[in-house]
Amino acid sequence: MTDLNKLTIAAARDALRAGETTSLELTEACLTAIDGADALGAFVHKTPDIARERAKAADARIKAGDAPAMCGIPVGIKDLFCTKGAPSQAASRILEGFTPEYESTVSQNLADAGAVMLGKLNMDEFAMGSSNETSVYGNAVNPWKVDAPLTPGGSSGGSAAAVAADLCLAATGTDTGGSIRQPAAFTGITGIKPTYGRCSRWGIVAFASSLDQAGPMTKDVRDAAIMLQAMCSHDPKDSTSSELPVPDFEAALTGDIKGKTIGIPSEYRMDGMPAEIEKLWADGTAMLKDAGAKIVDISLPHTKYALPAYYVIAPAEASSNLARYDGVRYGRRARIGQGDGITEMYEKTRAEGFGAEVQRRVMVGTYVLSAGFYDAYYNRARRVRTLIKKDFEDVFAQGVDAILTPATPSAAFELGKKFDDPVQMYLNDVFTVTVNLAGLPGISVPAGLDAQGLPLGLQLIGRPWEEGDLLNTAYALEQAAGFVAKPAKWW
Repeated sequence: MTDLNKLTIAAARDALRAGETTSLELTEACLTAIDGADALGAFVHKTPDIARERAKAADARIKAGDAPAMCGIPVGIKDLFCTKGAPSQAASRILEGFTPEYESTVSQNLADAGAVMLGKLNMDEFAMGSSNETSVYGNAVNPWKVDAPLTPGGSSGGSAAAVAADLCLAATGTDTGGSIRQPAAFTGITGIKPTYGRCSRWGIVAFASSLDQAGPMTKDVRDAAIMLQAMCSHDPKDSTSSELPVPDFEAALTGDIKGKTIGIPSEYRMDGMPAEIEKLWADGTAMLKDAGAKIVDISLPHTKYALPAYYVIAPAEASSNLARYDGVRYGRRARIGQGDGITEMYEKTRAEGFGAEVQRRVMVGTYVLSAGFYDAYYNRARRVRTLIKKDFEDVFAQGVDAILTPATPSAAFELGKKFDDPVQMYLNDVFTVTVNLAGLPGISVPAGLDAQGLPLGLQLIGRPWEEGDLLNTAYALEQAAGFVAKPAKWW
């Protein structure tokens, strides 16, 4: 077999079971591809020794007939996940040199399933960003290059770039306000954020604890179903982890959505929305209708407040979570001058260790939590969040099975174009943050190309804990869209 790194998880699984290839051969193909793709900046820590060791163990399991679906599959791990024996920096200078002695629950679940870790993937610092430009490693680059280098999206930009460029068969991502779905849409791959609590947060460096959720980034919907099942589990180490059983997500992929009701929210029709996004949305609606779904107009009236509420709640939680990086217990410590005290050491350490965007969000978060502003900003944002969640509950109570929206307000933009304008950057999350605020599952599926030949994604939002139904609807949309485009190799 040739071009092993271009296989999907499902195709590789079947080839491994049939003896047509080995995990070691798959792994070597990916390692070769990674070594030839430094221009993409996707992998920031390569772990070839770990990869080869796990591949050999996977081959032994497959030969013995003890092989879960992910056994032998080479994957990349976002740098936000703590991985034993491999650097885990959250793309931040302040965690320089940190190599954990423990494994995150999600990456451990994948390892237990026999998946092969190829290395750690680039991201925005502490997952704060929408373009992968806040990383201490430098930005990742979208494989879909036109005239100028494009963003792969953020914060899981390295994961998206690696999967789109066939450097790995799949990758882990995390999603706090769209950080799986937006980069998936920008790079023409599939990314799902499961229901909050479906994947354990233990061992994932925290950004905003009530919003963060891990999920898979894959080449298609079937792969997302296979990988998500391996990532999910109840975890007593995470108090928000669900005890609900994990269903067989792949078995749910029948493609039959006859009789399902799909809601189209009027509030997502933003002023100034590009005609290409409008057309994509209309085309997706028609595809689902042709597949047998019932299309209804719905209202999510508090949508317009979602972005400001998110950018109060997320920085508030970030300012609390990042308070631990003080140069005393772990992480980078700044050199201090003679006569400097503990306060000066804190200030210098955090000024040197955190990038500008992280500092901005910590300051915003500290401000909205401060005396005199807590009720005016933070508590008000929490009340808005409750109303947003109720909007979705009301719609689902009316019989809606899933909601279709655009995934992003545009195709991938040029690197550097929005970096100095945080408000424009934050607007990239306009279609995705509601899903995190409400704790719902959401998936981005590639559904078309813009006039420049860049991928565009559609988002489906599902009922809580109904990832199987959501994946099946996404599978039907994927089949109808027939998206098979790949970036032309230039790196």
